[in-house]
Amino acid sequence: MSASTYESRPWLAAYADGVPAEIGVPAQTLPEMIDASVKAFARRPALEFFGAVTSYRDLGEQIQRAAEGLRRLGVKQGDRVALVLPNCPQHVVAFYAALRLGAIVIEHNPLYTARELRHQFEDHGARVAIVWDKSVDTLADFPADLKLERIISVDITTALPFAKRLALRLPLRKARESRNKLTGTPQARGTLTWKKLLDNRRISRRTAGPRLEDVALLQYTSGTTGDPKGAILTHSNLRANAMQGRAWVPGLVDGEETFYGVLPLFHAYGMTLCLTFAMSIGAKLVLFPTFDLDLVTDAARTSPPTFLPAVPPIYDQLARAASRGSIDLSTVRFAISGAMSLPVETVRRWEEATGGLLVEGYGMTEASPVALGNPMGPTRRPGTVGVPFPSTEIRVVDPSDPAVDLAFGERGELLIRGPQVFQGYWRRPGDTAAVLLADGWLRTGDIAEVSADGFVTIVDRLKELIITGGFNVSPTEVEQALEAHPDVVSAAVVGVPRSNGSEDVVAAVVLREGAVLDAGALRDFCRTRLASYKVPRRITAVDDLPRSLIGKVLRRQVRDRMLSA
Repeated sequence: MSASTYESRPWLAAYADGVPAEIGVPAQTLPEMIDASVKAFARRPALEFFGAVTSYRDLGEQIQRAAEGLRRLGVKQGDRVALVLPNCPQHVVAFYAALRLGAIVIEHNPLYTARELRHQFEDHGARVAIVWDKSVDTLADFPADLKLERIISVDITTALPFAKRLALRLPLRKARESRNKLTGTPQARGTLTWKKLLDNRRISRRTAGPRLEDVALLQYTSGTTGDPKGAILTHSNLRANAMQGRAWVPGLVDGEETFYGVLPLFHAYGMTLCLTFAMSIGAKLVLFPTFDLDLVTDAARTSPPTFLPAVPPIYDQLARAASRGSIDLSTVRFAISGAMSLPVETVRRWEEATGGLLVEGYGMTEASPVALGNPMGPTRRPGTVGVPFPSTEIRVVDPSDPAVDLAFGERGELLIRGPQVFQGYWRRPGDTAAVLLADGWLRTGDIAEVSADGFVTIVDRLKELIITGGFNVSPTEVEQALEAHPDVVSAAVVGVPRSNGSEDVVAAVVLREGAVLDAGALRDFCRTRLASYKVPRRITAVDDLPRSLIGKVLRRQVRDRMLSA
């Protein structure tokens, strides 16, 4: 049958009141977007960090100064600028400063190992990196053949209120532990401090800004296969997704909302919901370096949230705390969950605790990242990922032949098309061609079933990625780390579901003859090569692994065995 079944767009009937079927064509680049917010909401708070508040006017000035500092370092149109930062005010400033020059931002997880970061730096070739001081030495040890020329070291404690900075210096164990979590003492020489980068008395006005079609971001993802690669996202892609998010929640009031930045800004989900969407509507963004229930509880007393994007385990923790009376969440009118399956029980618990709405959305880095969502209203349907966003089309096709469309109710691969869909993978035309079809349709690698009224349920994954804590984990990458150990002959890594919608990374290994499994030591070995969330929580020794006729490990059978065990 033809795609005309979906062209009727029955899901439009489920849209909340005030949500349009289409958004306009983006007219602002991201620097123009933030400039508009600075002008419109100059006196309003833009950022809050442990109680320290930055107004939109001050944010705009810092962005200008950081951009001038980068310009004087030689950063220009099309250059790549790597950010290796946790959530902090400097992260927001650095993001927009690089974009102002027409440079391309690359976001990195600051907790990645040297091996993980080096792979990405070898791929994108950034000459300048803005780096959390705890991660500086990791990058400084990169070999000279990488193009990295300048590291800018960021001490995020300089953004704290004076009293908190003073408290960190006290000769107490608790103060020392807190200081060590937030800052480090790099040994590398030749780095430039963030303070020095912003020390510019004169700001050049001659720098030409980017165009809408220019690349704004390379966001690394394991994609629909397993090998991390840079998804190319333009200013138009990212601006469109922020506009779609704004259209999806018509109840928001520009200049009056308080967003909580508990999602990492280096992740596509946190980047769009907090770095672009929140800033586009003049919201106050309360930043947390990592999710910590006590920190969120403290912040809620003085800056109660109104919009909270997060992942199911965070909602579950907060809802339980609210039921105990530990935190008041009654101000949260809207919450959107993504990155993993949202249990219906979590929705019930959250909405009872807050009186607000919690809906599930769906996306992927290649879609900037949000493409579908449950309506913010009575038509929402827990257990589904909702319906297509404004200006977004979907199809369900035969996974073996995407030219063959399936009808409502039939299970097949979900395809997406819209202004938020990426331009391809950085320097990987083959991988791009495998997922981005000639007519603009993006193959998601997810098996979906769409009801007659347009609600989408994800029922399976073609891809074998593991989603743990909202992050994608490539089984291949973890298997390679395990097989680098001299006692491991071969390994298979799979995800085992948890009740909170996340998955545990688990591994089955075949050991060399005579070796005895020491799971703790093997996990410690993996930690030297992988970020902690990628390290298997459980490792089982097996005599052999199920394989296909051509010798490929059959991970689905391994997973079934793990579940039955």
